[in-house]
Amino acid sequence: MTPQPLAVGDPLRLGPYRLLGILGEGGMGKVYVGRDGAGTTAAVKVLRPELAHDRHLAQRFVREADMARAVTSRGVARVLGAQTEGGRPWIAAEFLAGPTLDEAVRAYGPMDAPTVRALAARLARTLHDIHAAGLVHRDLKPANIVLTSTGPRIIDFGIARPEHGLTLTTTGQIPVTPGYGAPEQVLGQRVGPASDVFSLGAVLAYAASGRRTFDGAHVAAVQYEVVHGTPDLSQVPPELQTLIGPCLAKDPALRPAPPQVAEAFAPPGGADRAWRKGPLAQDIRRREEATKRLTAPEDTAVPAAKPTRRRFLTLTAAGVAVLGAGGGAWWLTRPEASPTAGVPAAVAAPEAAFASLIDSKPGEAPKALWGPLDVTAPNGRPPLPVRDVLVVQATGGELLALSVTDGRERWRARGVDASAGYVSVADRLVVGADANGVLHAFVASTGAPVWQTRSDVHDVLAADDTHVYVVTKDDELAAVDAWTLDTAWTRPMTSPRSPDGPAKAVATGKRLVIHGRDGHVEVLDTTTAETLCTLKDQGTRGQMPSVSGNTFYIAGPDLVARRLDDGGFLWKEESRNRGDLEMGWSSPTADGAFVLAVVGYTAYRLGTVAERSRSSTDWSVVMGEAGTTTGTLTAPVVEGGTVWLPEPDDSAVRVMNRTGDTFLFNVTMQREGPYQMVGAAHRVFVARGGRIVALPVFGV
Repeated sequence: MTPQPLAVGDPLRLGPYRLLGILGEGGMGKVYVGRDGAGTTAAVKVLRPELAHDRHLAQRFVREADMARAVTSRGVARVLGAQTEGGRPWIAAEFLAGPTLDEAVRAYGPMDAPTVRALAARLARTLHDIHAAGLVHRDLKPANIVLTSTGPRIIDFGIARPEHGLTLTTTGQIPVTPGYGAPEQVLGQRVGPASDVFSLGAVLAYAASGRRTFDGAHVAAVQYEVVHGTPDLSQVPPELQTLIGPCLAKDPALRPAPPQVAEAFAPPGGADRAWRKGPLAQDIRRREEATKRLTAPEDTAVPAAKPTRRRFLTLTAAGVAVLGAGGGAWWLTRPEASPTAGVPAAVAAPEAAFASLIDSKPGEAPKALWGPLDVTAPNGRPPLPVRDVLVVQATGGELLALSVTDGRERWRARGVDASAGYVSVADRLVVGADANGVLHAFVASTGAPVWQTRSDVHDVLAADDTHVYVVTKDDELAAVDAWTLDTAWTRPMTSPRSPDGPAKAVATGKRLVIHGRDGHVEVLDTTTAETLCTLKDQGTRGQMPSVSGNTFYIAGPDLVARRLDDGGFLWKEESRNRGDLEMGWSSPTADGAFVLAVVGYTAYRLGTVAERSRSSTDWSVVMGEAGTTTGTLTAPVVEGGTVWLPEPDDSAVRVMNRTGDTFLFNVTMQREGPYQMVGAAHRVFVARGGRIVALPVFGV
């Protein structure tokens, strides 16, 4: 859709997004195009002000955000952020520049058979990813499919539900778009993945013929045809009729599964040229160019406060050298510029292709994307993916950035002591400290030095899009503005310094969650430095907190879930690690409405029971042989349709289907010590004992 100008009464900003135009609107709300401070373009969906306090609609909005977050597939629009509590709820999703399938067919006519085959194969694989996440889309139709330069993408999870969920509608409501919903959906019966396959058949028939396969003079007539009539495929090319027909079977049990659809529709080479060449491709390019013009960043997307003589003298007196890439003092050579004025926007994160289950041998790991490489410090800091680079602690202790696509060295900061910690600010800066306590910032993608500040940093604790949170040599906690170099606040550190290692922390949503090595947990408001919540006796082993939405998780002898905004209690699970009660749970990994953690010799995926302060076990997996174990600190990784679980005895990494019911393969590295893992852009990076490797993931 082409953005339209903002109207009177439209908000100018929602969360971090500056709104630039209107993409569309309906009875419940509007969809805007927006851009955040890092230059990322998003489609921002928001409830109308008069509906924001409707509890039912707000719950549905929350559900939509949760459902969309649960799907990790290249075939959907990724959720970039959401606010579902307080004010006007909004969801920000990846912006897709291109016409919907409905618009394309109306503008350019029916698609030829090879293009329909390519469309079918792509959509079927995406539906398989959606179903693998335990969801049913329930509203697949031409208007919910956007054709982009990289292929079709499915949008709008507004009425998506877990596979076992009942219909959201009540008597008298239309449960789905007429002509595209399955018979069981029209009748208000329980729906499953086969319902989406029926919708897929109706979509493909429309793409191939330019007309709906079920039609009528009014809605009731259309729905009657869906339940009792015969699909009209007379305008569909004969070679496609035999492929589409089974998808439209009245009995869900007779419809093919998405992998069977993808195999049956396997397109010939070059069949996807429709979104690369020809009138449709030109339309897509025009929309991409229009979006670029609309969302073109200003001269700088970060604060650029002019330095004053007072500030210059203060910095000079403190012995702080504020340097640019050329090595000169910014305040002397460029008095009108901010130290970050030249920092480029974050580059796009290059996604890896999903590994193919069809081409993989059962129980065998897919071929590595790159590595293993002997370039990391044994038992050093965990890898940090930042868009197109992976930042690691190098063998010599310095910062090293590798290309995520091939593992080649992109840049190296030899003067930075990576053992003091390193963080990413808005995916644009990488910040670390040297042995003298000076804080350094580099352009994430290139390694170009941006600034230096302070001289008292002991640990680099965490960062958000604006600030870096450090622990000083005097055990003070300080918030440093990464764009102006001002110190926003300082306060005493929440826990005393420990010889066992630094505290672990995560910063997000104006909150800083710190898990000290004395077992003390504190949640701070990052704007005021005030304490909002404290927990005691949470273990001293150094587990990392994890955050998803408005929930944070802390592990140790107990696995605890609390609300991020006010610290309110949700639930607690006591340790089941009889071999080491103090170790307890591994570092947790939030996965939408669920959390994964290993305790003893068992891995659990836990969710919160609605309206009750207790957890529910979604699934559990016994790791290795049942018996006494000391457990593991390593957090699981969720990427694509896979879950990567560290074996408690450090023998391997077990990879499971995300639903937890299927073992896929093990990853082993012939080194000593614990595994370290992190996932990003359809890759999982596994490090152990100085060696690191990048592996692909399955999308199912």
